[in-house]
Amino acid sequence: MNPLQPLMALLAQTERERDEAWTQAQQAAQAHQTADGQAEQLLIYRREYEQRWSAQFRTEGRMELVHCYQGFMDRLTLAVEQQQRVAEHAAVQVERARVALCEHEVRVASVRKLIERRRQELRLSADRIEQKQTDEFGSRMAWATPTLSPGLGLPRAA
Repeated sequence: MNPLQPLMALLAQTERERDEAWTQAQQAAQAHQTADGQAEQLLIYRREYEQRWSAQFRTEGRMELVHCYQGFMDRLTLAVEQQQRVAEHAAVQVERARVALCEHEVRVASVRKLIERRRQELRLSADRIEQKQTDEFGSRMAWATPTLSPGLGLPRAA
């Protein structure tokens, strides 16, 4: 079994979690943008409605019409406020999703760093084993080869 296999599985899992966090962050950003757009549309509509009816009230302003206008404006103001709260909540969700995404990015980077360290450890261990084998082979070769006596050129007695 590959000694890095569990770490590679962990990396795959953390990358999947990061990808899911990225998707959630994108969805949260889209929801925030939509909520902001709706709040802006409601504000524009309310402004246009006020302008249209203020001109109407300059020419004639029957009391029942004024009451109807005020009731609708109250409901419209409530709708604007509610949509602004939805947009604010969506902004909070975007920030939470961004923080979660950053945390997942850190986890992925940490696992990658751990894998790199393990690879270095495995390389170092393999190098040490190879060096030990080379040293042992050299030592055996030295013992197996007869040595010459200095000056005579004859094999020395052991």
